[in-house]
Parts: sequence; C-alpha cells; structure tokens
Amino acid sequence: MNQEILNKAEELINYTNGNICNHCLGRKFSDCVEGNGNEDRGIKIRESLNLEAYDGGCEICHDLFNFIEDDVLDLVNEKIELLKVEFDTFVVGCKLPKEIVEKDQEISDELDFDVEIIKKEVNREIGKLLEANLEQNVDFDGEDVLVMVDFRRILKEDIENPVKVRLQINPIFIEGRYRKLVRGIPQTKWPCTKCKGRGCEECNFTGKQYPESVEELLSETVLKHTNGYEAKFHGAGREDIDVRMLGTGRPFVLEIKEPKIRKIDLEKIAEEVAEVAEGKTEYLNLKFCERKRKAEIKVSSPDTYKVYRALVKCEDDIKEEDLEKLQSLQIIQQRTPIRVSHRRADKIRQKEVKNIEAEFIDSKTFEMIIKT
Repeated sequence: MNQEILNKAEELINYTNGNICNHCLGRKFSDCVEGNGNEDRGIKIRESLNLEAYDGGCEICHDLFNFIEDDVLDLVNEKIELLKVEFDTFVVGCKLPKEIVEKDQEISDELDFDVEIIKKEVNREIGKLLEANLEQNVDFDGEDVLVMVDFRRILKEDIENPVKVRLQINPIFIEGRYRKLVRGIPQTKWPCTKCKGRGCEECNFTGKQYPESVEELLSETVLKHTNGYEAKFHGAGREDIDVRMLGTGRPFVLEIKEPKIRKIDLEKIAEEVAEVAEGKTEYLNLKFCERKRKAEIKVSSPDTYKVYRALVKCEDDIKEEDLEKLQSLQIIQQRTPIRVSHRRADKIRQKEVKNIEAEFIDSKTFEMIIKT
C-alpha cells in the first residue's frame, strides 16, 4: 500500500479521533485499495498502519453495521413468515438517521473523498446477507419485493427494537384481450353517482352504479388466487356501456397490487372466470407482462383501427343516393359523448373514417359497418 494512501488514511483516522469502523474506513478508499468489500479494505489499512483492531464507537455510522449482522436477517424472516409472501427476487432499500448521512458527507467534503455514500454500502451489505441466507436473489431490474430496513431509531436511547423492516410487495401485471358479449356492463367499476361509492339506498348499499363490470368479473377471481390487496384495470380505450365489444377483443392489462402469491395458473383462472361470467364476457390470451405494458397499450399504434357495426332506423324511406353519400364520408364531426361530458369539454372533434359500408335491410332500415 503506497504512502500517499497511508497518509490520507491517517488524516481520516485523526479527523474521527480514531473512532472509525473498518466499513467506514474502507469505504473512503474503495476506489484505490483492493479488498473483499469495504470492511476487508479497512482491516488492511489498519494493519498497514500498525493500528490495534477496531473495538467499537464509530463516529460516522455509530456501529450501524453491527445491527445488520445481528438483527436484519431475523427481522426479514419474521416479516416473510407473518405476511406469508411468495417471491423470487428482491432489492434492498434503507433509511438512515440524518446524523449518520450528514457526518459521512461532511468527512467526504472536508477531506476530499469522492466515493460511494454510506447508504449504498448498507444496501449492498444487507443484500449480500439476505442472498446468502434466503432462497431468493437480488434483481435490480424486476424485483418482486423491496426490503426496506429502517435504522432511523438506532441513535435513540432506551428503545428495545430500534430496527424496523417493511416488505413492499410489487404488483404483478396480466395482459390479455376481452370481449364483451352483452350490453349494459361498464368496463370498470362505476361508483354510485348519488353516494360516490360510499353506499346508499339508491345502490342497495353496494357503492356501485352497476352490479358488475368487465374489470370485476376478472379481477375478483384473480385477487382470490393471488391474495392481493387491490386490482386496477388498464384498457386500451373503452366502449360505451350499451354496446358490445366483439371481434378479436380489446387489449387490457390487469394490475394486482401487493400479491402474496405470484405464481398462478392463468389457464385455470380463465376457466374459472368463464364460469363466473356466464357468457357475458370473455378473456383471451392471458399472460404475465412487464409494468411498461400498462402504458404501452394506452398508446394506439398507427396501424390500429376499430370497426363499428350499427343498425340504423330512419323515419322516412332511404334512397340509394343517401347511402352512397354516406359511404363517401372521410371526416365526421363527433360531439363529446354524454357519458363523459361531466369530465371532458363539450366540443366538436373531427375524426377520420377509413371506410363505411352500408346495406339496406328494408326501406327505412340499413346496417352500417364503419372502420375508423
């Protein structure tokens, strides 16, 4: 170890009055001293300076790393057992007393150290400990659970259990397409317009304007299998309540929040939902997906189009030239629908029509197929 490093280490040790643990000592030299972790670097620096072994009282971390070794694993295992949560991957987060964070930064500023902050090392050490003792693995890109360890009370006296652990269970996302085969069902749960979902005589104290929805017919079964807290339905647009959704179906993503069980059989769930729905809705091609699909399905592709079929009944007889004129339309003027007028401006919007086909049923009735 070169003399420049040793001189800098002596300066740091003097600044802390000799009260610095091996983790905090090694961390400040993590960019220039080799070692198997910061604690190992700290030990090597002490030995090179012929110093006695560290025996406690760190001015920077207040021996926080001892809490990791003594408490964290047991607390995490207790929480997993209590919640009965199933997961394969995790990441670690921590909350530290501001005194520790500020002292660590103060020393870096005063002595010109440009290395990682203490919080990163704490997270890494907890991750290594858990990965070595649990069946699950750290995954920074797609974690099932965030293990949050709160050390903010460790500097307070007379606290029996100063370290707290919380498991943040991340959602699962299920993608598919739905077909609505009957009219009168909204896409998502619709709160009662009179009581705003609180429950009243008008809604028979259900809090709902309609007894069921495309969302609920699926989500209630999925929540039961996942032991989840809440479901949120994300559709690629929505249709009116009084129309059907046919064809290949409308894409959607179902988000299940805080699922205790993540490994579920989607084919079995589809079969169970089919029994519950009794032919009112169908859910096709169910599969797990990533969080980003929630936003992606809401952005229509340039190649996406919709096909509407309408039966039109007129007061007067229809002429052939009327249908020809109708089929030549390329732009229509669409006024804000009544169903959304409470939340969108009442205005006329132009909409491009790709194709219109019209066919006589009788002298006053025709069927229209509109592609937009």
